[in-house]
Amino acid sequence: MSPQPPARTRRVDLVGLRRALPGDVSVALHDYERHLALERSLSPHTVRAYLADVVSLLVHLASGTPADATVEAIDLAGLRSWLAAQHAAGASRTSLARRAASARAFTAWASRTGLLADDPGPRLAAPRPHRTLPAVLRPEQAKAVMSAAEVGAEQADPVALRDQAVVELLYATGVRVAELCGLDLGDIDYSQRVIRVLGKGRRERTVPFGVPAERAVRRWVEHGRSTLVTDRSQDALFLGARGGRLDPRTARRVVHDVVGAVPETADMGPHGLRHTAATHLLEGGADLRTVQELLGHATLATTQLYTHVTVERLKAIHDRTHPRS
Repeated sequence: MSPQPPARTRRVDLVGLRRALPGDVSVALHDYERHLALERSLSPHTVRAYLADVVSLLVHLASGTPADATVEAIDLAGLRSWLAAQHAAGASRTSLARRAASARAFTAWASRTGLLADDPGPRLAAPRPHRTLPAVLRPEQAKAVMSAAEVGAEQADPVALRDQAVVELLYATGVRVAELCGLDLGDIDYSQRVIRVLGKGRRERTVPFGVPAERAVRRWVEHGRSTLVTDRSQDALFLGARGGRLDPRTARRVVHDVVGAVPETADMGPHGLRHTAATHLLEGGADLRTVQELLGHATLATTQLYTHVTVERLKAIHDRTHPRS
């Protein structure tokens, strides 16, 4: 059995590969896709990633020939061989851990539905991903970034007004970029200064924001959005230049550009602002449970990563300022 290079299988057309699979495998993948989307309520992006991993695994086990793929061929040796091929092609520890989790999710489902007589997933070991400390802005840098966005909005250009509102709301709430782009006009309550967010697993939560974000969003809605709105806009809060709902890729570019305009800041996108918001909340005295609720983390362990960020920052300040550091 010759290993299928994962770098190639991750980049090929998923639709084309699925068409080359046998009919029974295609049906199984269709059922699994419905399970991920409807029963587990995963995002379209996550569903595509899970399916790509399963297709990569099946094609690997079929010696690179999609037409020979079978679900029944999945066993522990095959799973290990697939991960070994991924590692040989240069996949990171984080990628290997995620793909192993994806494979275990599929074998568990296949076992429950009778496609596999035995589930080899629980016996599959994978390297633990490295938990690197995220880059965050210092409070004075965050203030400079917000000021840079406001300078652009002073020209009253609709896109600049939108960009300021995007940056302010991301930093004020710490929401994910997909959550921000999914907001509708009715999801924002100005009187309470909160937004209703639909997060991962379609879990709904309410997140507060401050006066600067409220002011920026109001200016965008009242003076910017009306000039971009089209029949495609529907109730979307944030719009693209052509009137459709703002795309997450555009929102990432906006954040990169605004943050990059401030000297000596780390290169970051919306996720960096999310990290920054969480870190500043903890440094300001918020407890972990509160930050977990605001960020929409399913477990407290994810939120605890930010405590390491704040400890590292305290140590750096101590090293710079204490005479006996």
